[in-house]
Amino acid sequence: GRITPDTLLLLDEIQEVKRGVTALKYFQELRPQQPVIAAGSLLGIAMHRDDSFPVGKVDFMTLYPMSLMEFMDAMGEQQLIRLLRSKNWEMIRTFAPRLETLLRQYFYVGGMPEVVSSFATNKDVRPVRELQQSILDSYDRDFSKHAPASEVPRIRMVWRSVSGQLAKENKKFIYGFLKEGARAKDFEVAIEWLRDAGLINKVHRTKKGLMPLSAYEDFAAFKVYMLDVGLLGAMSSIPATLLLQKNAILTDYKGAMTEQFVMQQLRLNKENKIYYWSQDNSQGELDFLVQQGEQIIPIEVKAEENLQSKSLRLFVQNNEGLHGMRFSMSEYKEQTWLTNYPLYAINVVV
Repeated sequence: GRITPDTLLLLDEIQEVKRGVTALKYFQELRPQQPVIAAGSLLGIAMHRDDSFPVGKVDFMTLYPMSLMEFMDAMGEQQLIRLLRSKNWEMIRTFAPRLETLLRQYFYVGGMPEVVSSFATNKDVRPVRELQQSILDSYDRDFSKHAPASEVPRIRMVWRSVSGQLAKENKKFIYGFLKEGARAKDFEVAIEWLRDAGLINKVHRTKKGLMPLSAYEDFAAFKVYMLDVGLLGAMSSIPATLLLQKNAILTDYKGAMTEQFVMQQLRLNKENKIYYWSQDNSQGELDFLVQQGEQIIPIEVKAEENLQSKSLRLFVQNNEGLHGMRFSMSEYKEQTWLTNYPLYAINVVV
């Protein structure tokens, strides 16, 4: 058929074509009426040495893994989505068992579209890890294909350390965890390459809970998360039974996946500027400190129903006017200094 202005051109994996990204400039200049969508891995596009970005000619969109709510939509749970959006906590409590089951499934499946599609269609966990492993393998191949050759070994070391870094009691990124005697300057390029490629997320420490949080950012202290909770589970070889059975949600993994889940949902809201807070003496730490517009939100994450929140209480007491949020496996509860939300409600409250 003939291509007309009513034809949508979809150029997939555009980074595989030499100067493919550059060519978009000429579509805009020579055929501005022609709708064109180009899709491709950030690994290819952001690092493509021969392409110049057509600045001002193309609208760029960053696509993230699917949210819990989008996963629920794929699973045909539109009524539960409407219920969560209503924030009718009494009614939500009635459906808590089903919502918790969906949350557990999301922890295992994650938000990568191909994996979600397979699970939603077949309701079978067996192909999930195979698909996730295939994605991880393709990323590994991309390291060699797109990264500077001298950095590839270090990129692999950082990438493979993320799950172990998050499993530590103190989740701050430790260079010595990569290899004995490792220093920041040896791995800074590798970490930034993975971040630019969209495969990891860095959350920096902020020293104070004052506006703007960026003014108190500590660039030397940060935590690293993967792009997707399902891929984190696959990389860590966490079996389906551990994640899908009630009361076994993540206790064996010390909350690493719960924290990964919360960070992943927080970053879907472009308004959220995400940090974490800790005291200089490390006696208190807050999982996340989020600046949302003119509001600062202290957030604590609990993998279980043990709801002691000493650090959150201390932080709220020392920062007048702030109200804490805690995400846990417990139901909605409003207190004077914090509100506890069930983990499955995160997409509608922050």
